[in-house]
This record gives sequence, structure tokens and C-alpha cells, in this order.
Amino acid sequence: MTDARPDPVDRTPTSNPVLRRALAWGGLLAAVILVVSAVLGFVFAGLPGLLGGLVGTLMAVVFMGITAASILLANRFAGSDLFVGAFFGIVLGGWLLKFIVFIVLVVLLRDAAWLDTTVLFLSLVAGVIASLVVDVLVVAKSRLPYASDIELPKAPTDE
Repeated sequence: MTDARPDPVDRTPTSNPVLRRALAWGGLLAAVILVVSAVLGFVFAGLPGLLGGLVGTLMAVVFMGITAASILLANRFAGSDLFVGAFFGIVLGGWLLKFIVFIVLVVLLRDAAWLDTTVLFLSLVAGVIASLVVDVLVVAKSRLPYASDIELPKAPTDE
């Protein structure tokens, strides 16, 4: 006798591969920015410049990663009745976490004599701009369906 249960529906959002690709390309580009900012920081400001380049780029990478990771985590609730609330709660929580961490780091690092804050700022800006460019390019080149992946309920039958 055969099993009459329907095949399980794959409720994985179609945005997951795009987010993973953005994370991978963003990580690769961040590694390049890390090397360039560290070398330029060392050339122009010595050891404090090197440290400023490293810290600034790492901050940009962490902030980029929190956004994509929070969306990937929230997408695990796809197909659940709590999906919308969980998605927005997790993503908003990730943004709040980034904001709080950024403010704390600014306060802690603003008077740090061991790093060059100008190099830190420039490497952070370079990392953010690179992250935005990667996001735009990955989304522009991705093949996402225009139609939603939502499955509508069956129409009632009159019997």
C-alpha cells in the first residue's frame, strides 16, 4: 500500500541563496578592504593607523553580517503562523543590536590613543559602501520570482 500523504512543501524563502551569496561576496570584499586599509593605515599613520584600519573594517563586516544573519535566521520561521511577527522582531532586534553596539564602540574608541580614528572612520565607510555595492550587485543579478512563494488555500466546494 502506498503512502497517501502529500509531498511536504518546501517553505524555504527564495531570498536565502541571495543572502548567502551577498554574505560570501561581502566577506571576500571585506578581506580586500581589510588588507588595503591596514596597509594604507600603517603607511600613513604607523601602528595606530594599522589598528584603525583593522578595527574599522571589522566593524563594517560585523554590522553587514548581523543584517544578513538576522534575515536568514528569521526566514527559518517561514511557513509558521508566527512568521511575520518573528521575522520583523528578529530583523528589528538585529538593527537595534547594531545601533547599540555602534554607539558603545564610538564612545569606547573615540579617545583611544592606540588607534587612528581617521583611518578607522575611512575604513568603516569603505566597508559600508562596499557592502551596499555587493548587495545591489547580488540582488540585481539574482533570479528571484516576481510572484510570491505563498500557497493559497483551496477554494471551498459546494456539496
